Amino acid sequence: MENTDYIKIEQAEARQKKIMNTVVYVFLGIWAVMVLFPFYWMVLTSFKSYGSYNSEYVPKFYVTDPTFQNYVDAFRQVDLAKYFMNSIIFTVATTAIMLIVITLSAFAFARLDFKGKNLVFAFFLALMMIPNELVVITNFVTITNAGLRNTFLGLILPSVTSVFYIYLLKENFESVPDELYHAAKVDGTSDFKYLTKVLLPICKPTLVTIIILKVIECWNSYVWPRLITDDPAFYLVSNGIQEIRENGFGRENIPAMMAAVVVISVPLIIIFLIFHKKIMEGVSRGGTKG
Repeated sequence: MENTDYIKIEQAEARQKKIMNTVVYVFLGIWAVMVLFPFYWMVLTSFKSYGSYNSEYVPKFYVTDPTFQNYVDAFRQVDLAKYFMNSIIFTVATTAIMLIVITLSAFAFARLDFKGKNLVFAFFLALMMIPNELVVITNFVTITNAGLRNTFLGLILPSVTSVFYIYLLKENFESVPDELYHAAKVDGTSDFKYLTKVLLPICKPTLVTIIILKVIECWNSYVWPRLITDDPAFYLVSNGIQEIRENGFGRENIPAMMAAVVVISVPLIIIFLIFHKKIMEGVSRGGTKG
């Protein structure tokens, strides 16, 4: 009798768990559709011809006669290839310089002893409380007074550091046992060599995460490039999309506008799909100490 009751309890628990899992998966499925639908509609519209799109009184969720002409028009109407190159230069240079700055800063806060270290780090963390809008205004005045408007240097300089990334990397450095650092110092290893030969290889997942997140941030950057550049020679892809919309071509030819947006979005989607596991691994390790 007791065994029968135990089996019934287990079966009831299994049914309850199955129902809960079904509800969760249905909810996640609905949420996924809501999130992915705008991207699906963007890609769908990019393959519709101009005439087909304008003749649809009721929007269709499929394409009967797909065309690549919209992608050709997107590159012909604006210098999209130039904007791509500018974005690549901006992204690579900004990410490389930032990586050097935050690595040295995080190592100093994690391993070096100097007077007022905790106070300085607390001040750094307090900077995260300042609204980005105030920082943008200050940076705009500084860069303008320095005569760096419409230059790559003016685009890059305000983005070469990040308090959050310094904090993330510092926590990761501190998770490495102190015994390794003391042993390295006993062997006569310099701090810089210990950083490059020991810490960086151990903390590689977090570094990869930071690089990927910074690349995405730079590629999607809009407000700062829009403020500091009014010369098309220095436009990024985000500015290029705005130019397409403002010059009348994007307002009139929505499918070509969507084609340009797809072209700009694809690199980031590919990067995320390839490295999403490393992003999650790096974030989880960066927030775990010990």
